[in-house]
Amino acid sequence: MTLAPQFSGAPDVRREARDKVTGTARYAAEHTPPGCLYAWPVPAAVAAGRVTAVRTTDALAVHGVLTVLTHDNAPRLAEADDPILAVLQDDRVPHHGWPVALVVADTAEAAREGAGNVFVEYERDPHDVTLTEDHPGLYTPEQANGGHPAVRERGDFARAFSAAPVQIDATYRLGPLHNHPMEPHAATARWTDGHLTVHDSSQGSTAVRDSLARAFALDPAHITVVSEHVGGGFGSKGTTRPQAVLAAMAARRTGRPVKMVFPRGQLAEVVGHRAPTVQRVRLGSDLDGVLAAVSHEVVTHTSTVKEFVEQAAVPARVMYGSAHSSTVHRVAALDVPSPSWMRAPGEAPGMYALESAMDELASALGLDPVELRLRNDPATEPDSGRPFSSRGLAACLREGARRFGWAGRDPRPAARQEGRLLLGTGVASATYPVLVSPCRATAHAAADGSFRIEVNATDIGTGARTVLARIAAAALDTAAERVEAVIGSSDLPAAPIAGGSSGTASWGWAVHKAATELARRVAAHRGPLPAEGLTVTADTEEESPGDSPYARHAFGAHFAETAVDAVTGEVRVRRLLGVYAAGRILNARTARSQFTGGMVMGIGMALTEGSALDRVFGDFTAKDLAAYHVPACADVPDIQAHWIDEDDRHLNPMGSKGIGEIGIVGTAAAIGNAVRHATGARLRELPLTPDRILPYLL
Repeated sequence: MTLAPQFSGAPDVRREARDKVTGTARYAAEHTPPGCLYAWPVPAAVAAGRVTAVRTTDALAVHGVLTVLTHDNAPRLAEADDPILAVLQDDRVPHHGWPVALVVADTAEAAREGAGNVFVEYERDPHDVTLTEDHPGLYTPEQANGGHPAVRERGDFARAFSAAPVQIDATYRLGPLHNHPMEPHAATARWTDGHLTVHDSSQGSTAVRDSLARAFALDPAHITVVSEHVGGGFGSKGTTRPQAVLAAMAARRTGRPVKMVFPRGQLAEVVGHRAPTVQRVRLGSDLDGVLAAVSHEVVTHTSTVKEFVEQAAVPARVMYGSAHSSTVHRVAALDVPSPSWMRAPGEAPGMYALESAMDELASALGLDPVELRLRNDPATEPDSGRPFSSRGLAACLREGARRFGWAGRDPRPAARQEGRLLLGTGVASATYPVLVSPCRATAHAAADGSFRIEVNATDIGTGARTVLARIAAAALDTAAERVEAVIGSSDLPAAPIAGGSSGTASWGWAVHKAATELARRVAAHRGPLPAEGLTVTADTEEESPGDSPYARHAFGAHFAETAVDAVTGEVRVRRLLGVYAAGRILNARTARSQFTGGMVMGIGMALTEGSALDRVFGDFTAKDLAAYHVPACADVPDIQAHWIDEDDRHLNPMGSKGIGEIGIVGTAAAIGNAVRHATGARLRELPLTPDRILPYLL
């Protein structure tokens, strides 16, 4: 594939930046049609069972409350493509927090008060929300998330591991994590002459439209879903969520527009979460650190509503060469909310365990952890044997070590101290696959010399409008300022979701194809363009197949310096550096923002973000941003992101790889490895909170 030479990676300012900081950008809950009503959900208060009665008299007595939807009177839905959308359809309660009623009122305040006055009676069933590595309900699924086989065996791991002179056998634990975007999940729905319009907080309005079409048995042409501005998602808005269905149901029932915003306290139980994992990693190497045997076994949970298996063992199939390998996923269906995507699903938790084990191996060998990784950098993808389209891991490790000053590191643990602060440094690798999906886009040349591209991309804070305009401008050989980018509505040419670090690759490919053909037609046109201009529509169904003869991945390296307070056990990250090999960087400004944003999430994963399921009540104990601490400015240190320029001709016309998720992959491991270097103590459960660290310091 020939790469177009015009992509400069210029640091363009986000096109919507002023709208966002001045408050003129309108989000899903900021659309208020005339006569708009407000809905407030009532969550189930038990972890398993069924609803036996819903008493609504007191709720209906609240001034302004119009109706209360329950499973007895809510509109019937056709079979949903996702069972989490089958809300208010029967009396079953599959987990704590499942919506069991919806109060609709003239004001949000009345709806909230009314919801508090709904009394629900239940028949409780015994419940189980506790994951253990020996849970009796564990089974081996056919696939993990992403369509990966749950089990992959290569060679004879057991024999090779037992024969290895150096062995690591360690188990790492991560509890549930929550996406918690700044904008809660919200939808505003209205029906007009049989046409449903929904403003939804979503990572892909085409997908939401299709889900609603199936749920309400409508032709997709009779539905418009708009996701013009989205205040974060991190995966939790990647699939259709109940707010869109509930708002549409309430609007159909009342005949008026309805706005619904899930309260922050309910988000943990209705919009997905990163499933907890128990991960056993075994590494066997020779005395020089060359791996002979790699095993990664993952135990996780799913819900009784739908199966979702966190693919945490998959990165071990990509990262390091070994003749013998075993990677296995097992899962237990518990009475828990359905887990789902959270930034870098699989890779983020899986690489925490694998990269921690690699650090343990380096310590056992007395070998520099950067050198250990370099010695095991394979020429082909270990699991498939395919050549890499490009693999910049070694370059990232070397460049990161240079920038970080790694050569001056004292390898001895607990050797550096400033007063009561114990100082340490750590490193970890990162990887994320190159994903791309078919997409359609339209490019238009106006008679006045301006251009417009249309594609149903979704900007979740990544700068999609900005980079798509730049891609089109490069193909059209014009200034980006002359190109308008129209995105965020299902009435536009269909596009895949903003997820899997695949947005720019998928949308940009279609935009590039349409703009390239438009440029050809404009060049061939004689005389002024017609008043209506010229328009080209293109799709990439044939150009973007799912399979490739090459293994296509982005790679990176993270370096961290931490300070551990020997008295309080508090951990602070002093420095954090990420170096990435992600193909051609299309916009330096927004790319750096994506990389550092992922690294900030990695700090949270390592040090502050933690959740748990209450065994007695079956609910999450951390339900708001006070109990679930997302890193704030005071938690974010000197943080830097850099990249290696790659000329990879096996990707897409832009030569780009995804950058949205690789920043979180490996960050937690680098921090954990730095804490071990600082204290001499190896902790194998996140987050690294003072209560876990102090026993090792006393």
